[in-house]
Amino acid sequence: MKNKKFLFILINVLVFFVPTVMKAQSFTLHGRVIDESNNPIEFATVSCAKQGKMTMTSLKGEYTLQLHSADSVEIRFSMIGYRTKTRILRKPRGKQTLQTVLYSNVGEIEGVTVTGTRIQTGQMQQLKKDDIKNMPSVTGNAVEEMLQGQAGVSTHNELSSKYNVRGGSFDENSVYINNVEIYRPFLVRSGQQEGISIINPDMVEKIEFSTGGYEARYGDKMSSALNITYRQPSRFEASAYASLLGDGIYVGYGNKKFAWSNSVRYKTTRNLLGSLDTKGEYRPTFVDYQTYLTLKPNKRWEINILGNISNNNYNFYPEDRETRFGTSEDVKSFRVYFDGQEKDVFRTYFGSAGLTYKMGDATKLSLIASAFKTHEQERYDIQGQYWLTQTETSENLGVGTFFQHARNYLDAHVESLKMMFNTKAKKHDIEAAFTFKNEHVTENSAEYEMRDSSNYNIPHTGNDLKMIYSMRAKNSLSARRMEAYIQDTYRFTSPSKKTLYTLNYGVRISHWSYNNETIFSPRLSLGIIPAFNENVTMRLAAGLYYQSPFFKEIRDTSTVNGVTYATLNRKAKSQRSVHIIAGYDYRFKMNNRQFRFSAEAYYKILGNLIPYSVNNVKVVYYGGNECNGHAAGLDMKLYGEFVPGADSWLSFSLMNTSMKLNNKSIPLPTDQRFAISLFFTDYFPGTQRWKMSLKLAYADGLPFSAPHQELETNSFRAPAYKRVDMGLSYRLVDNTSHSSKHSTLRNVWLGVECLNLLGISNVNSYYWVTDVTAQQYAVPNYLTGRQLNFKVSVDL
Repeated sequence: MKNKKFLFILINVLVFFVPTVMKAQSFTLHGRVIDESNNPIEFATVSCAKQGKMTMTSLKGEYTLQLHSADSVEIRFSMIGYRTKTRILRKPRGKQTLQTVLYSNVGEIEGVTVTGTRIQTGQMQQLKKDDIKNMPSVTGNAVEEMLQGQAGVSTHNELSSKYNVRGGSFDENSVYINNVEIYRPFLVRSGQQEGISIINPDMVEKIEFSTGGYEARYGDKMSSALNITYRQPSRFEASAYASLLGDGIYVGYGNKKFAWSNSVRYKTTRNLLGSLDTKGEYRPTFVDYQTYLTLKPNKRWEINILGNISNNNYNFYPEDRETRFGTSEDVKSFRVYFDGQEKDVFRTYFGSAGLTYKMGDATKLSLIASAFKTHEQERYDIQGQYWLTQTETSENLGVGTFFQHARNYLDAHVESLKMMFNTKAKKHDIEAAFTFKNEHVTENSAEYEMRDSSNYNIPHTGNDLKMIYSMRAKNSLSARRMEAYIQDTYRFTSPSKKTLYTLNYGVRISHWSYNNETIFSPRLSLGIIPAFNENVTMRLAAGLYYQSPFFKEIRDTSTVNGVTYATLNRKAKSQRSVHIIAGYDYRFKMNNRQFRFSAEAYYKILGNLIPYSVNNVKVVYYGGNECNGHAAGLDMKLYGEFVPGADSWLSFSLMNTSMKLNNKSIPLPTDQRFAISLFFTDYFPGTQRWKMSLKLAYADGLPFSAPHQELETNSFRAPAYKRVDMGLSYRLVDNTSHSSKHSTLRNVWLGVECLNLLGISNVNSYYWVTDVTAQQYAVPNYLTGRQLNFKVSVDL
C-alpha cells in the first residue's frame, strides 16, 4: 500500500516539474546576420549540427531558432561567398540575441581573386565576372563568349556574339542592363559584320543568366534572360588593354555620393578575317563609347544615367577564293575571282536615365526612361567568276558567273518609360512594374543575285531572263507596347525549420497596338534545400512564355513574277512556349576545393511558331504563325577549382527538337542534338605568374537546305563544330597585395592567344553552285583558321 502511495506522489511530482525543467532547458536564439558594410545577408544558413536544427535568414538578415540548452551550444553561420563563422554559447537560457558579421570570402592567391557565389534557389544563375578575365576571345565580347560555353547554350560561329538557347533562335534571348531591355541591330547577316557588343566587360558588376523558367520581371522572349548590372566604383580605378584584335580603356571614380565610369573600345578583325578562304582587303572598324553616372544626393534619392554610342563599319574588297572540300577520294576545288566591294554601316545610340526614391530600408520606387536609335546600311556589288573542278580528273563540274547586289537601309528608334516598385516585407520580396514603349522602324531594301552557268542564266527557261533571287521591301512600322508584371519571392521553412523553400510566382501581361494582341504570362518556380543535406538544391519551374513579335518576325514575303516582296503582316501573333523544368544542384568539396554540379531537364511545348531559316547569323522569318513543336533535353555542368585558385567548368547538353510544318515533322533550324564545352585554367608549377586558359567546344552540326527553298527540304546536316582556343598569360607586375596608396600600378599582364589551336576548318554556311541542268553543289564556307593574338593589359 505504501509503495502504491509513493508511486502516486512520484508521478504527480514528475507531471508538475518535468515540463518546467524541459522549458528551462530550451531557449530561443534570434538575431541578425550582416556583412562588413552593415548590410543584411539574406538566405544565410544558421545551424546547430549537434541538435540537427537549421534555419535561414530572412530578407532583412534576421533569424530565429529553437534549441535545447547545454553547457555549450555551437552555432554555425555560413553563406557561400562569405567566411563561415562559429559561435559558442555557454549554458544559454530563455531568449538569446546574437548579431553576427560575416566577411567576404576573398582570398589572394598571388594576385588571383577567388570569391564565392550565392546559392542558386531560383532559375537565374549568377556567373562570376572574374571568369571572363584572360579568357581567349575572338570577338572581344567576353560576356557573350562566356555564355556560349554554358550548358544549354550553343553557337556555331566564333565571329559572332549571338547564341542559341535550348533550340531557340538568336532573337529569343532577352538582355537587360540596369533594368532596361537592350535592342540590337536588325540587318546584320554575318559574323564579319558584327561589331562591339553593348555589354562592356570592364563595367560589369554582376551577371545573371537563365536558360528557362525565369521570373515574370524578364520580358516577352521565350528562350533565355540575361541580366547585367553595371559597377559603381567607390574610388579611382582604371584599366587598359591593347591587342591585334582591338584596344580599350576604362576609367572610373567614385565616393559615397558620386560614381562615374567611362570606357572607350576599338575593335578590328582584319588579321582574323585574313585567315578565311576568301582573300581580299578587309577594313572592319568598330568603335564604342559608354558612360555610367550615379548621383546620391542623400540616403533617399539616387540618379543613374547610362549612355552608349557605337559606330560599326565593315568594308570589304574581295579578290579571290579557293576552297577544297569533299572526301580523300573525292576532292573538289572551288575557285572564284572577285570584283566589287561591300560597305556596311551599323550606328547605334542608347541612353537611359533612372530616378530612385527609397521610402525606407526595404521599399523603393524607380522611374526609368530610355531610348534606342539605330541607323543601318548594307550595300554591296560583288561579281565573281567561278570554276568548280573535280581535282582527280580536272573535270569542270561548273563554270559560271554570279553577281550580288544589295541596297538595304533601315532606321529604327524605340523610347520607353518604366515605373518600378520594390518592397521587402518579412519573408516576401515583391516587385511590380509598368512599361510604355513607342516603336518606329522604316525599311527600304532591294537586293538580287544573278547566276550565269555555262553561258546560261539560272533559272533557265529559254524565254525569260530572271534572277535566281530578287527581293524588294519598303516598310514602315509605328506601334506602342504596354507591359506590366508583378511577382513575389517568398522564402520560408518547413514546420520543423529544417527544409528551406524559395517560391517565386508572378504574372506578366503586355499589349501591342500593331496587331492588337494582349498576352498573359503566368510563371512559377520553387527551390528546395532539403533537411537531409544543406548542400543540395532541388528546383522546379513552369510557366507560359511568349515571343512577342517585332519587325523581323512579322516580315512576310510573297513572290510575283520571280520577284520576292517583303511586307509586314499585322495578323502575326506571339509565338508560345510552355516551360517545364526540373533542376538539381549539388555543392561539394574535393581536396579542400569547392565544386558545384548542376543538372536540369526541360521540356518546352511550342505553339504558334513562326518558321524561320538561318544563313550565317541572318534569321529570315516566314512572317506567319504556321506550326507547333517541342524542345526537350538535359543540361549538365560541373563548376569548380579543377586546380587550386582557378575556376573551370565542363558542360554537356543533349537536345531533341521538332516542329510540324505543312504536315511534315522536321527539326528546328537550331536543332543541336549534343554539345560539350570546357573552360579550363591552370598555373604553371611553382608559380602563379604564368597562367594558361583553354577553351574547347564540340557541338553537333545544324540542319540546312539550299537557299531560297522551303524549310521542309532541310534534309542535310552540317558537320560538327569543333574548336580549341588557348591563351597563355604572364603577370609582369603584381602589386595587388599592397595598398593602393603605395603603388598606382596594380597589374600588368602580357598574353598570347592561339585561336583555333588545331586549325580545324569549321563550316559556317554553304555557297550553292548550280549548273544548267539544275544540279546543285554545296560549297562550304569555312570559318577562321589558326591565328595568333598578342595582348597587353594594365590595371591601375
